[in-house]
Amino acid sequence: MDEKTLRDKINADFPKIVDFLKELVTIPAISALPQHEADMVKSAEFIVGKLAKAGFEAKITTVQDPKTGRTSRPAIIGEKPGPAGAPTVLLYAHHDVMPADGQSGWNTSPFVPVEKDGRLYGRGASDDGAGIAVHLATLRAWGENLPVTVKLFIEGEEEVGSPTFHAFLEKHRDFMESDVIIVTDSSNWDAQTPALTTGLRGVLIVDVTVRTLTHAVHSGQFGGVVLDALTSLCRLIATLHTDTGVVAVPGLVRDLSADVDYPEADLREQLGAVDGLKLIGEGDLTARLWTQPTVTVIGIDCPDVEHSGNVLLPEATARISMRIAPGENPQQAGAALTDYLQAHVPFGAEVTVNVREYGPAYAADLEAPAMKLMQGALTDAFDQSAVHIGVGGSIPFIATFQELFPHAQILVTGVEDPLSQAHSENESQDLAALQAAALAETLFLGRLAAAGLR
Repeated sequence: MDEKTLRDKINADFPKIVDFLKELVTIPAISALPQHEADMVKSAEFIVGKLAKAGFEAKITTVQDPKTGRTSRPAIIGEKPGPAGAPTVLLYAHHDVMPADGQSGWNTSPFVPVEKDGRLYGRGASDDGAGIAVHLATLRAWGENLPVTVKLFIEGEEEVGSPTFHAFLEKHRDFMESDVIIVTDSSNWDAQTPALTTGLRGVLIVDVTVRTLTHAVHSGQFGGVVLDALTSLCRLIATLHTDTGVVAVPGLVRDLSADVDYPEADLREQLGAVDGLKLIGEGDLTARLWTQPTVTVIGIDCPDVEHSGNVLLPEATARISMRIAPGENPQQAGAALTDYLQAHVPFGAEVTVNVREYGPAYAADLEAPAMKLMQGALTDAFDQSAVHIGVGGSIPFIATFQELFPHAQILVTGVEDPLSQAHSENESQDLAALQAAALAETLFLGRLAAAGLR
């Protein structure tokens, strides 16, 4: 099928794709809340039904993790063969969404889709309903003329950390084997500029406990000869950054430059930074966000203000989220952080460091043939040169794909943009960007087949 015909099909069919996305938004498939288990099933059934109407047979499946015994939320898998000898492409997205309760800033009801000024508002409209819509639009455009074998995997628990992802891939390893894996769960540079995500920071979750006494004592009677554990912990945490906000832990991978510029005014607006707030770090802003380590305190165990008393606390614990740059070894980074904390605890206090979670970083092969084909398809579909971007957040399952399918070329695409506000109030999807992303994936399949890449 020639590319003009494919463009015409995408354009003509797009109103139906928008209708699909609107209906999907109405289903609160919240994987984090057990009261929405029925909605998770409803969401999966709705998607399978739409795929069937597009001529793509898929099924709902779950897996039991042999290590934990827990059963996964419903996922969707399916396959449609292409011509003999054609490449195989695995399309990934997820159908679970984040909760919207407790977010009072919504201008519309989160699960009532509203189209306004070229954007569709609603929970999951962008993350990752739009990713599913891209795959559906691609399958509908090619119909019975798929030039490659297409496999589909729509996960149901990405928003809770994909706890059974590894077990799921192990169970379906033969089915998932592919030449190219397209993960449509990232972002573009903006709504008009397409991007391939070529780097993802990894993440370590670390608990650090400081102990100064064997039991609590009266702050009036003993204050002045020892520091309480909470103050000691705060002093320790404060050493993790230099005076300019650079992570002080030595030996970590860091890159000070990036390929694209991030205007500071745009960054401040998107952050919601208070007036006068100084930015931290050094190097390009995009490098600080994508290719440098960060340390963030995400929780502290100590009495709250209302229930506090006049005592020297004997023990306090903080939980730290440490982002690591692409190319960093998670275990080595964890050891470097542990050594640093143990060396800087004040006044001889005891310190215990527990690395609870290692999430690997991701660095793409920029010379992979499929990478170059997708970059061309995105450029043509958006009529704007595609760029390579990093993402400061982590998608740990990308590393799982790399581990289990080392020969597959992995492409991380997406349809979000800086205004999408995924996970937050007023999540939305730019519809023109969605249409262009669908066209790009459609063009890519044809070009991949023509190139004969495997």
